[in-house]
Amino acid sequence: MEYTTLGSTGTTVSQLCLGTMNLGYQSEGWKLGEEESREILERAIDLGINFIDTANVYRGGASESIVGDVIAEHDRDSLVVATKVYGSMDDDNPNAQGLSRKAIEGELANSLERLGLETIDLYQIHRWDDETPIEETLRTLDDAVRRNQVRYLGASSMWAYQFADALHTSDRLGLERFVTMQNHYNPVYREEEREMLPLCDAEGIGVIPWSPLARGYLTRPHDEFDTTARGSEEADERGDRHAVYRGGGGREINERVAELAADRGVSMAQLTIAWHLHNDHVTAPIVGVSSVEQLEEAAEAVDVSLSESDLEYLAEPYEPVPIVGHD
Repeated sequence: MEYTTLGSTGTTVSQLCLGTMNLGYQSEGWKLGEEESREILERAIDLGINFIDTANVYRGGASESIVGDVIAEHDRDSLVVATKVYGSMDDDNPNAQGLSRKAIEGELANSLERLGLETIDLYQIHRWDDETPIEETLRTLDDAVRRNQVRYLGASSMWAYQFADALHTSDRLGLERFVTMQNHYNPVYREEEREMLPLCDAEGIGVIPWSPLARGYLTRPHDEFDTTARGSEEADERGDRHAVYRGGGGREINERVAELAADRGVSMAQLTIAWHLHNDHVTAPIVGVSSVEQLEEAAEAVDVSLSESDLEYLAEPYEPVPIVGHD
């Protein structure tokens, strides 16, 4: 495994971050049960992946719990654990969601308990909260850092003007800043290059993209995408996102990824991950897997080299597409 620094923090993280949205205790479609989840987490640590991302809402808290169970058996200080707050954890309790002081403090306590940690390395707001003043959210997060419940603060998909407002507000009030942006970014969805990524570059913000493989769209030929359990399920649930991936030159980009992968004797997933690792904007893509074999394949992508002409070849078909992922 190769390593880099997390934005301007100086903290060292693996160039791959393990996403754990599908990990838990009970199998359900493409979502994994305890045995498979444990195997993936254990193997990731064995491979040198020290950066693990979860969220309170993943599997209703089960993702955080299984992560906590596994990391308790390892050297905790060698790992960088990230989680998130915003989504609803109880539809009957309006204060179990959002970014108010009450919601954050309650959900942070719950996440710490599930993870079995005294301090979360990276605590991220999962989305922007239109109902809560950003000053309240930032003061609450700053307090969590000062209580040593959180080391660093991160944000996720939002408009660049919102992120700029949050960073300016932190500076104006003397509060802890966001140090990372977890955003929607991959070869068939590059709208973040217009404003968000230049802003992150200017502000020294680490970029840790979600859906770096376009929810599997860039792991197999486009005409086979809906044949997987997740692809079939999400074709209905996330039809707008998949339509975006196929539009804007996405089908041709998919074909070019397949072509270059075949030329190099690697998988499409490996070539797509390599695209991220050759991207100056990206700190570490967040890669989710459904098997140890997929994890090992992803880890090998750090050794895949792409030339400038390869990157230009993959970029050339891209056309603007509608914004998706901010909700």
